[in-house]
Amino acid sequence: PAPWRVDFFQRHVEDDANQAVPGRDFLERCPVAPRMAAVLKAVAEAPPNAFAGGGYWEAMHGKMAGYFEVRVDRRDRRHYRLFCVLERDGANLGTGGPSIVVLTGMEKPFRTTFTDRDYARVRQLGDEYRSRVPRSVLR
Repeated sequence: PAPWRVDFFQRHVEDDANQAVPGRDFLERCPVAPRMAAVLKAVAEAPPNAFAGGGYWEAMHGKMAGYFEVRVDRRDRRHYRLFCVLERDGANLGTGGPSIVVLTGMEKPFRTTFTDRDYARVRQLGDEYRSRVPRSVLR
């Protein structure tokens, strides 16, 4: 199968006058960005439904069902996460084909969890992304 695209959600001007790109903004300041980019590339080439995650690409559960995360840890005992959705019907939704869409990223100390509020923010961005056709993405 052909590789999937990797796109970044870009907030719509009606929701954010600056049209922020939260996932890209996170990667620009993330110390493990090259490793995260390598995971995204590998998943896109597999494609996602055939990728054996090895702990680096995981489907989320519960309230986060339908979201996926790239998981990279650093030796300084920090966890870095990129939150993504899969756009299987991207050709009809404005992404040009099947896409992994990076919504945002977060980091946390070793052996801690994100709060319900943190996850709610990810879901809010996911809802905002899915609310428009064509989808608002930056390649």
